[in-house]
Amino acid sequence: MQARSMVITTNGVVGASQTLAAAAGARILEAGGNAVDAAIAANAVMGVVEPESNGIGGDLFALIYIAREDKLYALNASGWSPKSMTREALLARGHAAMPETGIDSVTVPGAVAGWHAMRERFGTLPFSRILAPAIRYAADGFPVTELIAADWSNGVEKLSRQARARQLYLPHGKAPVVGELFRNPDLAKSYRLIAEHGRDGFYKGPVADGILRLMQEENGLMTAADLAEFEPEWVEPISTNYHGWTVYELPPNTQGIAALMMLNILEGFPIAKLGHNSAETLHLFIEAKKLAYADMLEQVGDPRLNRIPAATMLSRKYAKARAAEIDTKQARCAVVPADLKHIAQLPGSDTIYLAAADKDGNMVSLIQSIYLSFGSGLVAPGAGFVMQNRAGLFTMAEGKPNTVAGHKRPLHTIIPAFMRKGDTRIAFGIMGGWNQAQAHAQFVSNVVDHGFNMQWALEAPRFTKTTFEGCDVELESRISDRVIEGLRERGHQVKVGNPFDSKVGNGQAILRNAEGVLFAGSDPRKDGSAVPANPAP
Repeated sequence: MQARSMVITTNGVVGASQTLAAAAGARILEAGGNAVDAAIAANAVMGVVEPESNGIGGDLFALIYIAREDKLYALNASGWSPKSMTREALLARGHAAMPETGIDSVTVPGAVAGWHAMRERFGTLPFSRILAPAIRYAADGFPVTELIAADWSNGVEKLSRQARARQLYLPHGKAPVVGELFRNPDLAKSYRLIAEHGRDGFYKGPVADGILRLMQEENGLMTAADLAEFEPEWVEPISTNYHGWTVYELPPNTQGIAALMMLNILEGFPIAKLGHNSAETLHLFIEAKKLAYADMLEQVGDPRLNRIPAATMLSRKYAKARAAEIDTKQARCAVVPADLKHIAQLPGSDTIYLAAADKDGNMVSLIQSIYLSFGSGLVAPGAGFVMQNRAGLFTMAEGKPNTVAGHKRPLHTIIPAFMRKGDTRIAFGIMGGWNQAQAHAQFVSNVVDHGFNMQWALEAPRFTKTTFEGCDVELESRISDRVIEGLRERGHQVKVGNPFDSKVGNGQAILRNAEGVLFAGSDPRKDGSAVPANPAP
């Protein structure tokens, strides 16, 4: 049963996992900004109010639909590793595997360069106006919300390792509680520099100096050139057709290709007839997930430095061959190639996803993250934000597409998505580490196979499998005992979670129909909402 109603409007709407951020984006729309301006504003506020999950110390990806061109643009603003971060250098520094915290887990943050590229190409308002709400919340404070407070408290151990992180994020020696006002004047200063100087306010000047001082303190590898030379990349989105809908994802270095591969595999089965979240349907989804993720993990890395066979991976012939490997009566526990055992299980991530649409038909699907909760656990002097730990997603194994190297982008978990059929367009995303591609496939099926609206497509119970080997799988408890037993009879080792479990991720979705009506949904697994813009007075 659907817990929330959709937000339905024609004046523009922003959905985010914290309501203050969604409201800030909606206010930008009311001030004459477009969907791009609103998405940046909402993201900037998210960096203030949900610091464990995102911020300007992290990376960003976006899919941007421009109505007047009827064209979808894709932006990869994931940062590269320091030039001297080679496998040999890390071995010499005592790392047998990629570190997931500390200075050697830090890559160049790409988010601010992404904001700059988005605003410069498609925005209508100056940064000073776009970032004003975030500056205000950082300087004056905001009350911490319920689920964010719980997540914040889980980061106490990591934050306690660095005095600066402890002083910033653990005022009075502990994580803020629900309703407590939290202020971050250093972040307000960083935002003001970006508002005045754009990307140079981050990659050069006082913010960059602070990052370089951190590198000096911790014996890090990042240099001024690593920061100053970084540029995001406009890329071509990849897509597939699922029962008449075109579904788009970011190309490698992201896991988005796995979502499309899952849909290609599943299109050969009668999912609609088998029923939503039946044992038969879930079994097929879980088995398709294993196959798609095995191939993604083997093949995906930074395409600037590796040849990624994306066309083959997305071909119908390949999907048909992979689908033929699925036994409809029995779970398969070993689909990952033996030489991938070094990466058999990876942790989830802390991420935010937001969607924005304006009255003119422009839409933005944006995702941003610092990877694991509170990233590297390191805060630069005067910065007001934690540095991401994305280097933790490289591998130290030799000869892989994702083997660590200098000025290389790691395999990325975070993916925004977009889908369309005729004049109907949907910006959507569901965050949560390796959960994301499988959650995207479930969302698409909810819409296409079962006719769910935006809110129910997000709310409906989901499964997740965050490992790459074995028959383990996690389901929300809203899935019936009969279905769970049916999966166990097929050999799945089912773990039942909470009714609305954060492990299956959370998301936002906005649909625009041919008449220009916007239908927005917001996942109840987080503190956020979809907030509509009011019409101009």
